[in-house]
Amino acid sequence: RTTAIQLIFEDDENYLTLRERRNALRKKEDQQQLTATEAELLDATDHQFQEANSQLLENEGRQILAVREVLAEHSNNATLHLGGVPMIVADSMDFIRHDLVVFGAAVLLFLVIVLAIAFHRPRWVALPLLVCTATCLTMVGLLGWLQWRVTVVSSNFLSLVLILTLALTLHIIVRYREVHEASPQANQQTLVSETVRRIVTPCLYTVLTTMVAFGSLVVSGIRPVIDFGWMMVIGLASAFVLSFTLFPALLLLLKPGTAWPRKDITAKITRLFYTFIHGRSRLILALFTALTIFSAIGISRLTVENRFIDYYHKSTEIYRGMEVIDQQLGGTTPLDVIIDAPLNDETLSVSNDDDFEDIFATEVGDGGLATHSYWYNRWRLDEVASIHDYLDRLPETGKVISLATAMRMLEKVDSNFLKDNLQLSLLYKKLPADIRTALFDPYLSTDGDELRFSVRVYESDKSLRRAALLKKIPQDLARDFELQPEQIHLSGMLVLYNNMLQSLFRSQVLTLGAVFFAITVMFLVLFRSVRIAIIGIIPNVLSAAVVLGAMGWLAIPLDIMTITIAAITIGIGVDDTIHYLHRFEIEFERDRDVWATIGRCHATIGRAMYYTSITIMLGFSILMLSRFVPTLYFGMLTGFAMLIALLADLTLLPVLLATFAGKPKQEHTET
Repeated sequence: RTTAIQLIFEDDENYLTLRERRNALRKKEDQQQLTATEAELLDATDHQFQEANSQLLENEGRQILAVREVLAEHSNNATLHLGGVPMIVADSMDFIRHDLVVFGAAVLLFLVIVLAIAFHRPRWVALPLLVCTATCLTMVGLLGWLQWRVTVVSSNFLSLVLILTLALTLHIIVRYREVHEASPQANQQTLVSETVRRIVTPCLYTVLTTMVAFGSLVVSGIRPVIDFGWMMVIGLASAFVLSFTLFPALLLLLKPGTAWPRKDITAKITRLFYTFIHGRSRLILALFTALTIFSAIGISRLTVENRFIDYYHKSTEIYRGMEVIDQQLGGTTPLDVIIDAPLNDETLSVSNDDDFEDIFATEVGDGGLATHSYWYNRWRLDEVASIHDYLDRLPETGKVISLATAMRMLEKVDSNFLKDNLQLSLLYKKLPADIRTALFDPYLSTDGDELRFSVRVYESDKSLRRAALLKKIPQDLARDFELQPEQIHLSGMLVLYNNMLQSLFRSQVLTLGAVFFAITVMFLVLFRSVRIAIIGIIPNVLSAAVVLGAMGWLAIPLDIMTITIAAITIGIGVDDTIHYLHRFEIEFERDRDVWATIGRCHATIGRAMYYTSITIMLGFSILMLSRFVPTLYFGMLTGFAMLIALLADLTLLPVLLATFAGKPKQEHTET
C-alpha cells in the first residue's frame, strides 16, 4: 500500500571539480607547506567553492519547491510525503532563517517589556535597544562581509548577542542609578563618567570570561561548534565596545532627571535571599552538597545516543517523510560494508578444460572477470550471499542490496548462471552498460576484488545503539566468515554520525576543562587570591553540573547543540559571580563586617544580577518555541542553568565568602 519514487538530482560538475581541487590542496597543506602560488590558488578555489555551494543549495531549493507543487496537484488522491537529504537540508535552512528572524524579533520585543517593567522610564528602554540593535547590525554585517555561514548550531547567535548586550547595559543602568541617587545634584557628565569608571572593570572581566567560555568551543573539533564559538567571541567584543562608547555617548545627550529610589520589588526579593541565608550557612552548604550528588548521578547517566529524526517535531514534513521511509520502505540511514579480497590471495583456477581459455579468448577476451576476480566466481558467490543474509538478519537493519541481490535476480531467470564461470563472465561482458551499471558497478569493484554491501538502518528504532552495532558487525564477520579485520571497512552516514556523537564526550571534557582553567586564571589575576578564585569558581561548576545532571536524569542526550550548554552556562553565569566578588571587596573595606557586607551587596549588585539573570533566563526561554528540537532544548536548559547560577550566586557564594573568606578579617576586627 506504500510505494516510492526516487529522484536523483544531476551532479553539478563545477561544484564537484572545485571540491576535488580544494580537498587536494587542503590535503597537501596538511602534509607539507604550500607554495605562495598554491596558497593563493587554495584561497581562490575555496571562495569559488563557497559560491558554487550556495548556487547548488539554491538550485536544489527551487527543485524541491517544484516537486512540492507537483505533489500538491495530487494530494487528494493519496497521502504524500517528501523525504531525502536535499529536502532535509532545504527545510533545515528554512528553520534557521525562521529562528533568526522570529526569535530575534521576539527577544527584542521581550527586552522592551522587561526594560519598561524594570525601570519605568522611556530612556532606559530606548538607549539599551539602540545599543543592542547596533551590536546585532554590526555582527550581521561583519558575518556578511566575511561570508561566514550560519548553521543550525549558530542559528541562536542573534538572540544570544541581544541578550548578552542587554545584560551589559543593565549593569550600567543600575550603577548609574546608584550614582545618581548618591549624588542627585551632580551634572550628567559627572554621573556618566563616575558610572563608567566604577563599572568598566568588572564588566571587562565578565565579557572576557564569557568570551573565554565561547572561545573554549574551538577545541571541540566539530566545525559548526567551532564557528559558533568564534561568532560569539566577535559578538561579545562588539557588545562591550558599543556598550561603553555608544551607550555613554547617548546618555550624555540627556539630562539627569530625578533620581529613582531603590525600594522596589527587586530590592525586596534580593533582601529575602539575604534574610534566608543569614545564620543558615550549614543548611545552605548541605542543600548544595545534596544537589551536587544528585547532579553527579545524573551526569553518569548521560548518553550521546540519539535519533536524528527526533531533531524535528512530529508535525514537520521532515519527521513524517523520514518515518514513512524508515518504517515502511526499508530504513533511512545508509551504512556501507566494504570487504576486500585477502592481500595475499592467489588467483583462483577456474577449470581444467583444455578448451576453456580458447573459449574465453573468443567469446569474452582476457579470460573474463570470473577468471581473476576473488568474489565474482562460482566458489565465492555463496559466501557473498551468506554475508548478505547475515546483514539482513540484524534487527537494526532494513533493506540490504549487494552483488547477491543481482545474482538472485539472475538465478530466477536461469539457475545455471551461478554454476559456471564461463556463463558468469559472459553475463558480465554481454550485459548492456546501463544494466551492468545498476546491478554490478555499485557493489563490485572493476577488478572484482572488492565488495560493497549497501545497508539502510532503521533511524526511528528507539533501541538503536550505533556504536554497539558498528562494533558488532566487524567482529561477527571476522568470526563467522573467517575474514581478517583489515579486510572489513565500514563507511556511510551512520559511521559519520556515530563518530560525531562519540566525539561529543571528548569535546565536552575539553571545552569544560579549557573554560574552567581560563576562568580560574582570570579570577587569580582579578582578585589576587587563590581562596577567592576557588570560592568564585564553585557556584559556576555547580550550575554546569546541575544542567548536565538534569540532562542525564531526563534522558536528554548530548548532541551538537546541547554540547555547548555547559560552557555557555559557565561563561554567562560567571559574570554575576565577578560582579558580586568585585562589589564584595569594595563594600568589605567599609566596616570589615562580612554579613553587613553581604547585605549591602544583595541590595546593590544583587539587583543588577537579578535583572540580568531573569532577563537572560526569560530570553532563552523564547527559544523553546522553535520547531528545531535541539534549539528548544538549548533554550530550556540554558534558561534553567541561569536560574541555578543566580540562586547559587545569591545563596552559596555569600555563604562560602562568610565561611572561608570573611572569618580571618572578622577576627582581626574583633581583636
